[in-house]
Amino acid sequence: MNKLFTYLFFFISLIGLAQNEQLAQNYFDKGEFDKATSLYEEIEKKQPGNFYFTQKLASCYQNLKQFDKAEKLLLSRKEKFNQPNFFVELGYNAQLQKDQAKADSYYKKAYEVVQSQPNYAYQIGQAFEQKSLLQQAYTTYEIGQKGNSGLNFDYQMALLQGQMGNLDVMVVKLLDHAYSNQNATMNVQNQLLFFMQDDVENIFVASLKKELLLRTQKNQDIYWNQFLSWLYVNQKEYNKAFIQEKSIYKRNPESFDDIIQLAQICVNEKDNETAQAIFQFILQNTTDEATILNAEYFLLKNEIANSKPENYPLIQSKFDTLLNQYGDSPFSVDLQILAAHFKAFYLNDFEKSKALLDKMLAMPLNVRNKAKVKMEMADVFVFNEKFNQAIIYYAQIQNDLPNDEFSHEASMRMAKTSFFKKDFDWAKKQASELKQASTQLIANDAVELFLLISDNEAEDSLKVALQDYSKADLLEYQNKPAEALEAFLQILVKHKGESIEAGTLYKVGRNYEKLGNFAKAISYYQNILDNHKDGIYIDEALFYSAEIYNKQLNDPEKAKNLYEKIVLEHPDSIYFTEARKQYRQLRGDKQQGI
Repeated sequence: MNKLFTYLFFFISLIGLAQNEQLAQNYFDKGEFDKATSLYEEIEKKQPGNFYFTQKLASCYQNLKQFDKAEKLLLSRKEKFNQPNFFVELGYNAQLQKDQAKADSYYKKAYEVVQSQPNYAYQIGQAFEQKSLLQQAYTTYEIGQKGNSGLNFDYQMALLQGQMGNLDVMVVKLLDHAYSNQNATMNVQNQLLFFMQDDVENIFVASLKKELLLRTQKNQDIYWNQFLSWLYVNQKEYNKAFIQEKSIYKRNPESFDDIIQLAQICVNEKDNETAQAIFQFILQNTTDEATILNAEYFLLKNEIANSKPENYPLIQSKFDTLLNQYGDSPFSVDLQILAAHFKAFYLNDFEKSKALLDKMLAMPLNVRNKAKVKMEMADVFVFNEKFNQAIIYYAQIQNDLPNDEFSHEASMRMAKTSFFKKDFDWAKKQASELKQASTQLIANDAVELFLLISDNEAEDSLKVALQDYSKADLLEYQNKPAEALEAFLQILVKHKGESIEAGTLYKVGRNYEKLGNFAKAISYYQNILDNHKDGIYIDEALFYSAEIYNKQLNDPEKAKNLYEKIVLEHPDSIYFTEARKQYRQLRGDKQQGI
């Protein structure tokens, strides 16, 4: 029974001590040092050998300007426990009182400990770093390495150089450390990313890039090409990363995975030009079936997006050749779906598209691939204005992949289908539920649809404008830009000055772009910028205007100004990342601050 009471008392004491520690820390964090002091005095008295609590109590005294109390505490504990960290604490206490001579004398004693016992270097160096005494920490690590060649503080010393503002020195030391300890490469890259985030004037990135380029020239080890490729990817200079990856591949043909990964990054980041170059390179250098199909898929998808009707027969012949060769392969699902999409949306052949998709659904596909086929089947039904059948397939995807991003995409397409069939209340309800979707693109589309319906039904109880808009929007979905353009232009005449106007101006601009009339497209985007500054289409108007000036009208200065507006005024826009990338490229490599 006595033992039970003893254990119980001990357990309760531990709980009470832990609660006091947390309360003391809370007071300390809030700057209530008098309250923190009384608690830390009690805790430190019970655990005098715990350096952490002694340090916290000394810090409380120092914040209360009670430097004598701090010194007395530190000296008593130094005498009793003889830990070398106390030299740093005592020196710092003197420095706070602006007695630098006394502080330096204590710091010197800390150095002397490291000289005689180099293994203390890390402990004392860390103590200096905690006090932001960077030069003293650096000196400590230097002494430690000189005293024991087995110790390596290159990483710590490199970071200290950076914190002291010697970025060029830091870069050299970090790269040296990474090369000699290649398992540490990821840690080094993470630290470099940290400095890159605060690199407003691009000085650090320029220094790092210069040093890496020098190393690739002086040293033929592919390690430096890989490092430089990593930097280019982080700077979104994918074409330059590809140059490095090709150089790596020529010296090490086994290193193909990184090239494939870079191609996928380019696809995700919508750098289609670089992605196309990479996939063409892949086709020339691989015999792997899955890799070939992935490359062919992207190249055909890109060709479709940039082709005119007269090129469609050639594209179909390419599909025929590939499907004859790989049609029954488990790797060809995406290619077959693309072929079905092409038949419906570009060749206007609903029956053949549906037949191909029906054949795929009869195959033993996994649940995700089956969902992909069902998504395309639903899209094709929407194209053919069979809305109820489309909704059934979208609903099946929701059931097959609950809480999945693919399911959210199906929900968004179902909402849009309800909009096309003029069931505006149901479309609005579905869009409202998707406003907090996991992906920004789906959430943005949901918000746009929700606001389109809400804003217009408020002033038009019969929803006449919405019905006209829905009809025009469906024509655009069906890849009929000329007919869609005419329908949207009629809305601008029929519903001039109504809430539907801003969204319609945007749609007119996009359809003029598809038809190659870029000057007209610019004029409608400018109408949004001039007359609908508070609307939800402002960043779209800025971005697509910038894209036209940059890539179609060869006016980089106007493009740069528009990209800059997105970067500075619309940081939450889905176009922000691409706008910043283009802005930096147009401004030049010497400055990339924004």
